[in-house]
Amino acid sequence: MGLIKPITISLSPNAQKDDIWLALKLVFCPWKWKKGRAIEELEHEFKKYLSVKHAFSFNSGRTSLIAILKGFGLEKGSEVLLQAFTCNAAVNPVLWNGLKPVYVDCDEDNFNIDIEDLNKKITPKSKVVIVQHTFGMPAEMVKILEIAKQNNLILIEDCAHSLGAEYYNQKVGTFGNAAFFSFSRDKIISSVYGGMVVTNDDQLARKIKEYRDSIKHPSLFWIKQQLLHPIFMSLILPSYRIKGKYVLVLFQWLHFMSKAVHWKEKQGLKPSYFPRKMPNVLALLALNQFKKLERFNKHRKEIANFYFENLKNSSFELPKISENTKPVFLRFTIKHSQAHKIIKKMWKKNILIGDWYTSPIAPDDTNLDKVGYEPGVCPKAEKLSKQTLNLPTHINISEKEAKKITDFLKAL
Repeated sequence: MGLIKPITISLSPNAQKDDIWLALKLVFCPWKWKKGRAIEELEHEFKKYLSVKHAFSFNSGRTSLIAILKGFGLEKGSEVLLQAFTCNAAVNPVLWNGLKPVYVDCDEDNFNIDIEDLNKKITPKSKVVIVQHTFGMPAEMVKILEIAKQNNLILIEDCAHSLGAEYYNQKVGTFGNAAFFSFSRDKIISSVYGGMVVTNDDQLARKIKEYRDSIKHPSLFWIKQQLLHPIFMSLILPSYRIKGKYVLVLFQWLHFMSKAVHWKEKQGLKPSYFPRKMPNVLALLALNQFKKLERFNKHRKEIANFYFENLKNSSFELPKISENTKPVFLRFTIKHSQAHKIIKKMWKKNILIGDWYTSPIAPDDTNLDKVGYEPGVCPKAEKLSKQTLNLPTHINISEKEAKKITDFLKAL
């Protein structure tokens, strides 16, 4: 028999008792849902933390990237270089702005953009490169900055996985023309949905502010769905594998809760709740998590070190960390030729791991043709999607649970 309560990697992993209690209280305060001081306070905290001039919050990382691309006023059809081994949430804003995604392969050691392939895929139509710091592992920014400068490319950092990570003692998100962060349900900090843009470019900041002023708040119904998420998940998770999964599907079908990825996004289409402003109530949830950021990332590092130590002589290939980087280990990603079989075996033991990325563009039921990905163009990303599995590092994973994971893996 497996464990009664599952070990999970996703499904609102950061939610603690204070976050759940806060969400429950806010359900009964609808006057705080759309507007309030928390939005400005969250932006101020981001500016202070990253030492940047401008920060603008939105209802998601997707909307944040939409706003950045709008701010640059690019011609329709301009090429945007971005890596495969990513989520459709990074691709769709490019499509929704009438731009063309050009997929670059990834490095097998750190899962970030492959520098050599990036150089090969630049054309006269290339205008932007989006650099993803995958799983909280900083990309090689010195080399990428040089390439961007040589080819007159706008550099946008995708920091959805990497709040707090550093490269040469500089926080990621402060190297490019602009950067965006995500606070979705399984990121470094979580407010179910939410995102942030940061930049030091005054002109771009003015355009992003104008754009944000022009869009609406999400509906009260949508906001309520997000507030209910951590509350319901706290009840669903303990029995997830027995009946909780069916309860979650039912609640999503009844629209009590939202899905992380709408079916339209898997077809390259835009759901009605993008683009939208950041609602005040989600800013309150994000602020509560932001106060715990250093503790969260310290815990992630400790759990990652535990995995390094306990899997170092195993059959698994461990991540390779550059000496000039300080990762935040959103997840601890390892490689094995039988990764997918191992994931299935672990799920049978109630250890629910490894759901990023099983396709070069995740989720794996994304219509690759609709998001402009042609099979074969990024062979390393396609190989990694068959060979990687992710181990949890979030605040609700104890060393005792991490040991259960490593013991299981070593026994295979």
